[in-house]
This record gives sequence, structure tokens and C-alpha cells, in this order.
Amino acid sequence: MAAESTPAITEPGTTGPRRRGKGRRRKAPGAGRRALRAGVWTAAGVVVLGGAGAGFVYFKLNGNLHSVDINQALGTDRPTKIDNGSENILVLGSDTRSGKNKKLGGGADDGSARSDTAMIVHVYQGHKKASVVSVPRDTLVDRPQCTDTKGTVHPAASGVMFNEAYSTGGAACAVKTVESITGIRMDHYLEVDFEGFQRLIDDLGGVHVTTTKDIRDPQSHLDLKAGPHTLDGEQALGLVRTRHGVGDGSDLGRIQLQQAFIKALIDQVKHVGVLSDPKKLYNLADTATKSVTTDSDLGSVNSLIDFARGLKGISSSHMKMVTMPVRYDPANLNRVLPEKAKAQLVWDALKNDKPIPGTATVGTATGEAKGVVS
Repeated sequence: MAAESTPAITEPGTTGPRRRGKGRRRKAPGAGRRALRAGVWTAAGVVVLGGAGAGFVYFKLNGNLHSVDINQALGTDRPTKIDNGSENILVLGSDTRSGKNKKLGGGADDGSARSDTAMIVHVYQGHKKASVVSVPRDTLVDRPQCTDTKGTVHPAASGVMFNEAYSTGGAACAVKTVESITGIRMDHYLEVDFEGFQRLIDDLGGVHVTTTKDIRDPQSHLDLKAGPHTLDGEQALGLVRTRHGVGDGSDLGRIQLQQAFIKALIDQVKHVGVLSDPKKLYNLADTATKSVTTDSDLGSVNSLIDFARGLKGISSSHMKMVTMPVRYDPANLNRVLPEKAKAQLVWDALKNDKPIPGTATVGTATGEAKGVVS
């Protein structure tokens, strides 16, 4: 929808008549639309924006967005797009410690940025269900040669941690590495940083979870007793980043906490009355558009809205979450190696738009935090 057709509305906190532009009357957005994008925490605010409609201070929100042209950086040497109605989105949480992020817990203190959280979201044909595959940051992979968005070529490297792809060449090299591992073309890219995630949770009013064990991690500023909690932004960030507060201290345990938190976040967003509160809606939309980095195809408010509308049929009950099949590296138990045969079952399923078979994850390495958060 063009900017000039955007319906006029009042600024948050003011009163006065609201007028719509010409055209069909929009249907009220359903809970499914609001719930879906929150299925991946890094994009939670975008879905609220998508459910809000295009008229909410369009130009300001559009000016907040930052995008990267991954298609231009990567060129044509990529997996072929499978035109079966499905979509694949790489979602990253960045642990950069620059700017205000430096005050937040965890991550490296050297000013560098790494992909602290990585998820491949596969949206099936018909856009009624999705699978989410978490990629452990400590997985040792062969990183292909890649060109970043500034045109700098980075040589290939063998046996390096997965999250170093992002610190080496940013979004383009992260996408290139994922496509090399999976053989699947990523249609879109979404990234959110520390501060943005924390603000999104605070703007939502917190997220309700129940912990079955005490979780304490001074590095992530996290101290939770067993029992029910409403996590604010700092606590939520600490939970999805902690690897020392519970379990075996592995990245795999952290992924289990992240996946449990995502489900709680989905349920929370379904019950937040943002549409009846213009101030809350504005805060969410403003925070979301300031916090996310997208590929250039999603680099406008209209594009994000269209994207969210296409996903409105997916709910938490139709989202399967797994971890990429891995095994512990016998030379360093703090690292994991891909279980290539089992991982191939996952990638083949996504390529063919099929459910991920249960056999793909049987006997693979897992963390010790399953069931700690519900």
C-alpha cells in the first residue's frame, strides 16, 4: 500500500476524530496474526506492528527501519529458490556490546558482535504452520567464502564456531553460512539486538513464566526462584541468554530455555490488549522498528505488514521447535559438531515442505534445561 493511501490517525495520547482513506474497510486483526511473529522473539514487535495496520504514524516508523541488501552481497551463487509456497527466514539475535547494549548482561566485552541466537523459521505452504530449527552458536562448521554488504570478501575457514560467521561478515556471511550448511535458500533475514529485545518485553508488560528450579546467573543479571514470574525485559533477556544459571552450562540448555520462552511469549501476546491501547501500540511499533534489521525486501513498514499478514494463520500450537542435530565434540565438550546424516533429514524435510521427522533428533546431544521453564 502506498504511503499516500495511509489512513490518518491521531498521535498517541491525544483525542479527536480519525479518518480513513478510501478503500475497503479493514477487518479487525485476529489473535493468530498477533501471536505468530512473536513465535520468534526477535520479531515480536514486528507482528504487533503488522496487526496494527499501515496508518500508524507511517513515516516515522518507516524512518526507524534499517535493512541490508543480502541479495546483492551474495549474488547468484546460492541455493535455488523452491517455489512451493513455503518461506524460510533466518532470525538472529545479536550479542553486540556497543552503545547501550554494553550495559546489558552476557556476551563478549570486546565490542565485537556475534549471533547469540540463530533460528531458521520454515513457513509451510498455506502459511498455517511452521517449523523452527535452532542452530547452536557453538557448532563447529566450515564457513564458506562470503562477501559482506560493504563488498569485502572474507575467505573460507574450516572448523570455526557458527556464530563467528556474523562477527566476520555480518548478516550476509551469516546467511551464506546457513545456506551452505542447509542447502536451503533463506528468503528473508531478521535481526534484533539486546536493547531492542529488552524494550519490547517491557512495552508488552512482561511475560509470564513458571520455573521448576531456581535459576541464578550473575553474568546475565538473573536470579529467579522456582515458581511463577512475570519477567521484565532485563529478566527475559537474561533467561534467553543464560547458560550457567541452570543445567549443564551448555549452549544446548540455553536453546531449551529459549524455546520454552518463545512459547510463553506467544501465549502472552495473544492476550495483550494492544489494539485497545493506542499508546501501548505506538510504543511497541516504535520500539520494534528501531530494534530490527531486515533484508532489503522487508525494509519498509508496508513490506513488514504484508509479510505479517501472510503469516496470520500460524499459532503456537502449529509451530514445531527443534535443535539442529549435533553431537558433542570429543576434543572439546564445550563445542558441538553437526550430526550430518540426521541434520540432512531436517533439511530434506524443509526443502520438500514436509514435517521434520522425529527420528532426526533421536540420540542427538541435548541440554539439561528441558522443563525448567513453562
